[in-house]
Amino acid sequence: MSLRQLELFLPKESAEKVELLLPQHSVTAIWQSPISEEKTLVKIILSSQQAEEAIDTLSCHFSSLEDFRIVLMPISAYLPHPLPCESSEKKDNSPLPEVELYPQGTRRNRQELQQQINRDLELNFQHIVMVLISVTIAAIGLLRDDSTIIIGAMVIAPLLGPNMGLSLATTLGDMTLAKKALQIGIFGISLALIVSLVIGFFIPINLDISEIALRTRVRWSDVLLALASGIAGALSFTSGTISGLVGVMVSVALLPPLVTFGMLLGSGRWEAAVGAILLFLTNLVCLNLAGVLTFSVQKIRPGEWGLASKAEKATNVAYFLWFGLLFVVLTSIVLWRRTHWV
Repeated sequence: MSLRQLELFLPKESAEKVELLLPQHSVTAIWQSPISEEKTLVKIILSSQQAEEAIDTLSCHFSSLEDFRIVLMPISAYLPHPLPCESSEKKDNSPLPEVELYPQGTRRNRQELQQQINRDLELNFQHIVMVLISVTIAAIGLLRDDSTIIIGAMVIAPLLGPNMGLSLATTLGDMTLAKKALQIGIFGISLALIVSLVIGFFIPINLDISEIALRTRVRWSDVLLALASGIAGALSFTSGTISGLVGVMVSVALLPPLVTFGMLLGSGRWEAAVGAILLFLTNLVCLNLAGVLTFSVQKIRPGEWGLASKAEKATNVAYFLWFGLLFVVLTSIVLWRRTHWV
């Protein structure tokens, strides 16, 4: 079980109410340390899942107090670790209990997710350089017909953050975060497109290269790949196990077709470029749709009722938008394939 420590800075009379506000079964340990005649530091140890509800409850009661603060910290280890009490003499022959799937219990709390996505969504010099480097490496890999080089570009491509940020903002009804994710996502896509256009303008593109030709044809399996990549990205984000492998899964659906489209467009290969942009749009829509679905299943939503209602409306709008766009893109793919464009 993943544990978290909450630290609250409260007036002495308010600190005495903390233990009464939280259910006893949800708290592993709680103690108070006076830091002045008027201020008290309250420390609470509880599970990651209970931390989300505890923070909402404490914020609701104490947010109006001056200098109210909550610090949330992960715990690497907690001792002594309680062991289940079992009698060596008594055997339990009762059947094993059924395992109940609890999606909310397998993820980090909402506050941690918001903090991380805000840290990841930063448009700075490093982000720009990473986009430029990943696009350049991907273009070299495509031109050399070398999948190893393309994978290297996908490892460093900063494409996971904006997509996960937009999906998370949708399920939370956070329009400020959604605008930030959209701005950074659009900037990254535009920058990648401009660089690949320049590369395609100066370097002739050979459609016989298999890695390029592969990304000018849209197959139905590409839809499943993009959905799987989006689910993997969302699950890794909420569980705190984001790795280079997940980055590759997301980037394989976005970066190579985008770079292929830009280079083909820069070289004047209009018909082939249509297939690449259709593949990119299919993947982009499926990634975001999968993200919203995954966050909804894991019950990531605001703590306040008013915000929860707003978030539900935003999520429904997102479903309508992404499913609608997916229908439009898939229809375009069918029409494109019937015209036999290459």
